[in-house]
Amino acid sequence: MTPEKLDFIFPFVVFFYGLLMVVVLENPVLARIGQERMGQAYANLAKHKSLGWVCFFVGGLWSVQNVWHSSL
Repeated sequence: MTPEKLDFIFPFVVFFYGLLMVVVLENPVLARIGQERMGQAYANLAKHKSLGWVCFFVGGLWSVQNVWHSSL
């Protein structure tokens, strides 16, 4: 894999990590299931909620920028 290809793919990884974190932590049904079944592991995951939001927005904007620049 070339550095250029990796540079194109990495923002999408960041975006989808943020998307997954936001969906899991902000969905009331998934949050309740996580608290019931995972206990302390879910509490540790919930501490990273702000990181999930940052990754969601920064990765999304970065991905859009990469797609826009690659289409030029």
